[in-house]
Amino acid sequence: MRMKWNKTSQLLLASAASLAAAGFLSACATLTVDFVFVPSAKAAGTNNYGEMDVFEVNSESGYMRQIPTSPFPSGGRNPVAEAVSTDNTNLYVVNRDDNSIVQFAIGNDGKLYPQNTYNTPGIFPIATSVAADTLFVADTYQPLPICSPAAPCTGSFGVYPIQPAAGSVPAGSLQITTPLNSCNGLAYQPLTLPGTSSADIVAPTSIAAIASGSGSSTSAAPISLFVAAYDTSANQGYVFGYTVTQQQQTCTVNGQQQTLLIPTVTALPGSPWRAGIYPSAITTDPTGAYVYVTDSTSGTIFGFATGSNGLTALSGSPWQTGNGPSSVVVDSAGKYVYVANGQGANITAYTISGGALSYIGNYTTGSQPVAIGIDPSLNEYLYTANFLGNSVSGFQIQASDGTLVNSKVGTFTANANPTAIAAIPHGSTSKK
Repeated sequence: MRMKWNKTSQLLLASAASLAAAGFLSACATLTVDFVFVPSAKAAGTNNYGEMDVFEVNSESGYMRQIPTSPFPSGGRNPVAEAVSTDNTNLYVVNRDDNSIVQFAIGNDGKLYPQNTYNTPGIFPIATSVAADTLFVADTYQPLPICSPAAPCTGSFGVYPIQPAAGSVPAGSLQITTPLNSCNGLAYQPLTLPGTSSADIVAPTSIAAIASGSGSSTSAAPISLFVAAYDTSANQGYVFGYTVTQQQQTCTVNGQQQTLLIPTVTALPGSPWRAGIYPSAITTDPTGAYVYVTDSTSGTIFGFATGSNGLTALSGSPWQTGNGPSSVVVDSAGKYVYVANGQGANITAYTISGGALSYIGNYTTGSQPVAIGIDPSLNEYLYTANFLGNSVSGFQIQASDGTLVNSKVGTFTANANPTAIAAIPHGSTSKK
């Protein structure tokens, strides 16, 4: 199903700006430190779209409340993943059942304004990540005529350069159907295992990207990209690693010459690496020095050090988690790791020392936490999206030791079946 949002008229934009300004004053008056975006997968409304809950977070207590007019339509069916642009002005929501990415402009009051809808090159997008000025989306299947749930094939990922402002068009739109490696390249990167049968089906589960340098006027910052996936034929989990660079090239598109940013995707030496049976989530520390992957089947988390020769398993890896780990996050100081355990309905916390993890404790959440995030303003409040609990659980991180205590109220009502968490900072409130 293809959907397309038209650009908002100048009158609507002016009205939205006025409302945003009013919301900004209101948010400041209530000590709002972050806006948190939580998509809910259950169909709602005439289009059977999912919904987007938007919460504002109180800096003194971590208390969350939905902003006026929340929730917002997700712009597609079954939203399963989301990512925020690095300048915190755009939110990208991945809708699995429509094979779509919806771009929302984020107002100063946290409200979401739909801008564009893009179709992914593959089938059933499942995960997304942003680094520098690039959006990455992992698709369950490649965009081949033979691929379908009845006849599954190996998955892939797409690369979408995020466009700067141009004239009256604000920053945040995506360069779509971007060819990889050359003007005539595919618009997606298949996940293939060297030395295995072509019948082996590799399904991505999660994706993490981090900038590893600086860009220039004609090239984007280089990016380290990691994709968690499993071989459904052999029941083995893997981490794929890539370096992504981009250069401007003049390409012929539909008979016309266009200047495009062409990503070059280069596999890291030794990629892919074994990582359990079913790697359910992947992330990096803030410096990109370490990669962490949860395995939901064995109830463990694997750790790797990054380097010029690819990934190297950390001493002591893997470490035990709770039952069915589903999501993982590292705090912005790089001191603590938190794992949401979907089957255990809890969080496992760890300290980091030289990449290695040491157990802190377990903390109870709502039913089936499937996503976890930390507030970007203070690095103090942590939240989980609880799929079966139809809720968000809130905690306060104790900076001295990484332990968690329930934030005020502790559990906040969301719409049915929340699937992801993303957040942006608001204002300049700082407690540390």
